[in-house]
Formats: sequence, C-alpha cells, structure tokens
Amino acid sequence: MGFHRGMKTIRSCSLLLAALLLLLLTANLGGAKSATSKKEYLVYVGTYTQGESKGIYVFRFDPAKGRLTPLGLAAATANASFLAVDPSQHFLYATNEIEDYQGRKSGGISAFTIDRETGKLTFLNEVPSGGTDPCHLVVDKTGKYVLVANYGNGSVAVLPIMAGGRLGEASTVIQHTGSGVNPERQKGPHAHSMNLSPDNHFAFAADLGLDKLFVYSFDSASGALASYNPPFAKVNPGAGPRHFVFHPSGDYAYVINELQSTITAFSYEPAFGVLHEMQTISTLPKGFMGANTDAELEMHPSGKFLYGSNRGHNTIAVFAIDVRTGELRLIADTPTRGTTPRSFEIDPTGAYLIAANADSNTLVPFRIDSKTGRLTPTGQVLETPIPVCVKFVAVE
Repeated sequence: MGFHRGMKTIRSCSLLLAALLLLLLTANLGGAKSATSKKEYLVYVGTYTQGESKGIYVFRFDPAKGRLTPLGLAAATANASFLAVDPSQHFLYATNEIEDYQGRKSGGISAFTIDRETGKLTFLNEVPSGGTDPCHLVVDKTGKYVLVANYGNGSVAVLPIMAGGRLGEASTVIQHTGSGVNPERQKGPHAHSMNLSPDNHFAFAADLGLDKLFVYSFDSASGALASYNPPFAKVNPGAGPRHFVFHPSGDYAYVINELQSTITAFSYEPAFGVLHEMQTISTLPKGFMGANTDAELEMHPSGKFLYGSNRGHNTIAVFAIDVRTGELRLIADTPTRGTTPRSFEIDPTGAYLIAANADSNTLVPFRIDSKTGRLTPTGQVLETPIPVCVKFVAVE
C-alpha cells in the first residue's frame, strides 16, 4: 500500500508539474517573443535605379523597438527589382530587370556576399537571366540553385550557385508560350514568380500572361526542371497570377492575381505536386470602384494570416485563414501611408511588416497584432528611392 500510495503521489506531482510548466509556457509566450526579438536584422531594399536610386539599400532593424535605422547604399546595381537570400544567409542574389544584357536579349542576375556586421554587399558576379526583364527569383532549399522568372519574354531559368556564392550561366531555360484574354497585358507569356514546394521537389511558376501556375518537377541534385502532369493549374481568365506562397502546414497554397485584385486559394497534394482551386476572394473592400492592381503576397509565420498589397487603393489587405479548410476571410485593408505598395515583408519574429511604397519613395513599418493579424503603423516613415523589394537577414 505504501508503495502504491508513493507511486500515486509521484504521478500526481508529475501531472501538477507538467500543468505548471504548460501554464508558465503559455503565460510567457510574450517573454519568449521578447527574447527572440533581441536579435537584430539587416533589411535590404531593392530599388528601380531611376532618378536618385543607385541600387540596393540597407537598414538595421531592432524588433525590440520596431525601429529601422538607415545604413545607406549596400551595393550599386541596376534595377534590383527582387532579392533573395541563400539559406546560410551568406549570399544575396538580385534581379537586374533589364532587356539588354551585354548585347543579349536578356536581363541579369547579380550575386553578392553579405557582411552581416556592416550590411555592405560585395559584388561577386553577374550572369544573364535566360530571358528579358527578370522580376523574381528564389534560392532552392539546398542553396545550390537560383530559380528565375523572366517577365519580359515569359521564360523561367535555373542558375547554378558555384563555390563561394558565384553564379554560373543557366543550366535550364524553359520558354512559356500562348496568350491570355486581356489584350493589353496578356498578349504573350509573362512569368512573374518562381517558388519551390516545402519539400523542394516541385517548382511553381506564376505566369501573369497565361493565367496559369506552371508545375515543374525539380531535381535538386542536377538543378533540372521538367514539365509535370498535370502541367499547370488555372486561375480565372484575365486574373493575371503574380506571387505565390505555401501555408506552413504544406496543405494549402495561395496566389495573388494582379489584374483582377483577387487571391486564389488551393488545396495541395504534396506527394503529387497537384493544386486544387478552393476559393477566389477580392483583396478590395466592397464598393471600391477605382483602378487597382495587386502586387505582393506574404504568409504570417503562424499560418493564421495572409497579407496582400493593393496598388491604387494603396493598402495591405489582411486575411484570416481558416486552419481547418485553408479558406480566407478579409478582415482589414490597412492604408500603407504611401502610394503604390509594390512590395512588403514580414520580419522573422512575425511582429512587424515593412511596406515599400514605390511611387512615394517610402518604407513604412507596421506592428502586427498576433491575435487578430491587424496592422498598426509604428510612426516611422523612411525615405527610400523607388523601393520595390524588402528582405531580412539576421545580424550575427
């Protein structure tokens, strides 16, 4: 009896201790977040090099205070319209959105090393992008390849990353063909983004000109892309798919449609790389009749919220995600305190969003309410010439 009473007492104490630990963890989520937020970040901003802009600018971000401090020009480079950082955060890659690369009908992709102490970028090399006007790129999860979307001629390409972060010339180039229903914007293909599946086995290319999300198998050993079956998922005619994200669960994916100001939600079969359309929802409030095009799309790290930018309405659309179905519900359209928010980025802690207002030449940080997903401006408005992309890098 004494033995059993003792065991019962030990089990009771263990359960009590577990309950107390759970309570302590729940009560201190804010404290854990605060501890995480002690880490500072570099914020790189790609720009169109018109007027006063010279290339990629860098800021220091203190998430404990939610403040950005400008550090100046990180590197001079032409039309750095999109940036990507490798998994080690040692290298940064930038599109050079041009039509003529050293006499070729191509844009360029530039490679840099990152000085995580000063924020400066050291130029490594530049290679042709495999098509004109490259507008988006991503580094695969092994850190061995850069995948590029070329908007001008509607091609996608894979560039190998060599020793020391330098880029080799394209190992794979695939040309999209066809047209869409919009006579002004869809006369031909316009690849607008490249994204990889969570398992790195599939690549998804959103083509604004064709209203398709092309699906490719991706071989991370060789860098090869190959057409898949089914070869694409469709969105509404004239929608103009632009940027694409996965839900952290891997069960859902979303694409923002530039021309019709909508987001299409898909369920996803990871074993087969197949997307099934579930829902298409407007990024605009009911009754808005002005001109608008959509641009950036970002998933909150928690998987509870999705954000999209409205250019014209000049807002960030905030959606709640139903975790059971993956469907979206518009809960807010927050003014970006500037014009033409072409891009924005959520910081790694999930506590802040930085909007890049291209036509008003400003960066504007917002706090994210972790419970509701809603945005509140921090009060900072920082002048930056034609900002079009924002990326975070942890400071060592």
